Amino acid sequence: MIIMERRKFIKKVSSAGVAFTIVPNIAVSGLGHTAPSDRLNIAGIGLGGKGKVNLGNMVEQNIVALCDCDFDYADQVFEAYPMAKKYKDFRVMLEKQKDIDAVVIATPDHTHTLPAAAAMELGKHVYLQKPLTHSIWESRYLTQLARQTGVVTQMGNEGHSSDSVYEVAEVVQSGCLGVIKDVHVWTNRPIWRQGMPKPTKKVAVPDTLDWDLFIGPAQMRDYNPEYHPWIWRGWWDFGTGALGDMGCHLLDVPNYALQLGQPVAFQASSSLVNTESAPVSAKVSYKFPARNNLDYCAFPELELTWYDGGLMPARPYNLPNDAPMKPGGGFMFIGSEAILIAESYGANWKVYRNGEEFIPETRVSLDRIPDSPQGGGRHEMHFVDCCKNGGTPASSFNYSGPFNEMVVMGNLAVRLQALQKTLLWDSENMKVTNIGADEKIRTTKLTPFSGDIVTRNVEKESQEGVVWNALEMCNEWIKHEYHNEWEL
Repeated sequence: MIIMERRKFIKKVSSAGVAFTIVPNIAVSGLGHTAPSDRLNIAGIGLGGKGKVNLGNMVEQNIVALCDCDFDYADQVFEAYPMAKKYKDFRVMLEKQKDIDAVVIATPDHTHTLPAAAAMELGKHVYLQKPLTHSIWESRYLTQLARQTGVVTQMGNEGHSSDSVYEVAEVVQSGCLGVIKDVHVWTNRPIWRQGMPKPTKKVAVPDTLDWDLFIGPAQMRDYNPEYHPWIWRGWWDFGTGALGDMGCHLLDVPNYALQLGQPVAFQASSSLVNTESAPVSAKVSYKFPARNNLDYCAFPELELTWYDGGLMPARPYNLPNDAPMKPGGGFMFIGSEAILIAESYGANWKVYRNGEEFIPETRVSLDRIPDSPQGGGRHEMHFVDCCKNGGTPASSFNYSGPFNEMVVMGNLAVRLQALQKTLLWDSENMKVTNIGADEKIRTTKLTPFSGDIVTRNVEKESQEGVVWNALEMCNEWIKHEYHNEWEL
């Protein structure tokens, strides 16, 4: 694995600085190469899952390079774009291939930031799948880097470009619900395994997979199919659990419509937490301060509660029995005048007042994201259009970076819940302010399993665990230490 050499290349290029101007219809992205039919030259990094979908939704663009650490998992995408050059290491791709205008990144969560930062430093536009990053600090870093480089950015929470997002925001900001002080958001995820001990069964690394590249900046561990290609979401080192997977979808409308900003406090409770993987179910509560009022809508202090793993909020007593609170996922605004219930991104929203459904009259009008004349995905093609013609995508890092900080902050609450306190948050300095220097936190360490089926005595093992310095671990979870000589 060539780590130091490639890293020095990126640092050398980025230290020189990158400046460019978008010149539509002549030189795409101002990078100096003229594309046929004014198409964008796009590279994909992480191809087997959402990357394949995102590339397919960027219709009529030039897919010039494809990068994945597992060529077998990415094989269908290689077949779909036979003219694209193939790579396993994004650093090699960025060094060798000079015709790339934009990158689409859909790797596991823990390897989002490194390729995104390297691409932005080289002047490439970046479409980065949700959750934006693995940690709070990484979200802040990418937000600032996007502002410094001026590249076009978009987080892949594709529903943010849906009309329903703006419809619900119009209802809220028109004051149709009255004063909103309570919001509830829920999902049935995870649909993959969580709450698991570390597997120890020896499994050979597939010939098509570069395991070192998959591990990236995480601590090295042996390959196991419990980690790749999909179940990585539930492991703390690689994913962000149910909250990271669905939070950027289901929390998006509350964040956008209520202009939440950053919380000042948070706390959590969950099923058994262990050192290796996210819990099976969790409840996270965020406290947001009062924000600036709008013309028709006041924004007082607000509590938002997240539920996953099948947990659900209690049904309000004044809500009719046929009001849909679908267990698969949704959100509910409880206002002083009415209640709004919706599914992800505000789909199928309904408003109830005095126990009956009613149609609110709005006084606010928000712009929608138009469909592309070329077809394709609205969110993806909105990004493409902004790369070519200027403008800011709906979920640029200026919006999605601070939003993602709040999302992954919920995992910090989950991992610190043994402190049994409401955690106070200093957003400017990215610090929890009420953890003492000598406080300890105890986390369950489940016995690793060596077979294909996990059997364990949870009651016994819940009495066993590791004891950490709480403040040190809190800071580590806010800003991860990078391993294996990776760094930003």
